[in-house]
Amino acid sequence: MKKQVLLLSFLAATLSSFAHADDAVIRQSLAKLGVQGAEIQPSSLPGMKTVLTESGVLYVTEDGKQMIQGPLYDVSGAQPVNVTNQLLLGKLNALEKEMIVYKAPQQQHVITVFTDITCGYCHKLHEEMKDYNALGITVRYLAFPRQGLQSQAEKDMQAIWCAKDRNKAFDNAMNGGQTAPASCDMNIAKHYSLGVQFGVQGTPAIVLSNGYVVPGYQGPKEMKAFLNEHDKPLKAGGQ
Repeated sequence: MKKQVLLLSFLAATLSSFAHADDAVIRQSLAKLGVQGAEIQPSSLPGMKTVLTESGVLYVTEDGKQMIQGPLYDVSGAQPVNVTNQLLLGKLNALEKEMIVYKAPQQQHVITVFTDITCGYCHKLHEEMKDYNALGITVRYLAFPRQGLQSQAEKDMQAIWCAKDRNKAFDNAMNGGQTAPASCDMNIAKHYSLGVQFGVQGTPAIVLSNGYVVPGYQGPKEMKAFLNEHDKPLKAGGQ
C-alpha cells in the first residue's frame, strides 16, 4: 500500500512537472508576440492549452509552436456551446461585487452589460431601466470604455466605480451630469480586459447568464423575449 501511494505521488509530481514545462514553452512563444502575464489553463482540445490574455483568448499547442485565437465551440450536442464563454463566466461572476446592479423586484433573468457612459445606446438602455426591471430583468454593469484605458471616459468611469454610491453616480452620469472626482483601488481595467476576452467590440454588449453575448442595444420587450428563448429563467427573487 505504501509503495502504491509513493508511486501515485511520483506520477502526480511527474505530470505536474510536464505541465509546468509546457507552460514555460508556451510563455516563451507568447513573449515573441509581446504577450506577458497570460493565464494558462488546460483545454478540452487534445494537445492544446487555453491561454487568457488581455487581448483575447488563445488556444496554443503544448509545444508552443502553433496557436489560434477566437471562441471554441462544442457542437456535440443538440445546440452548439461556446466553450470559451463558458470558461469566462467564472471570471465574470467573480467580479460581482464590482458591478453596478439594478435588481428586478421579481427577478427572472440576470444580464451583465459592458457599458460606456459616452455611448448613446448605453444611455437609451439605462433610461429604460424601470421597464427592464418590471419585466423581471436584473441588470448588472461592468465598465468598457470604448476609447481605451487612457481615455477621459475611462477616468470618469473609474471615478464612478469609486464613488460611495455607485448607482447614484452612474445615474447622474447617464443623465448628463458631471462626474465627481473619486479614487480607490478599484481597477476597471479588469472589466475592460474581460470584455475583450468575451469578444466585445462595441457597447452595450450584453452577456446572458449562460455566456451568450448579445451585441448592441435590445429594448426591454425584445430583451425579455430573447431571454425567454435563449436563457433559462430564474425563479422569482432568485440569484
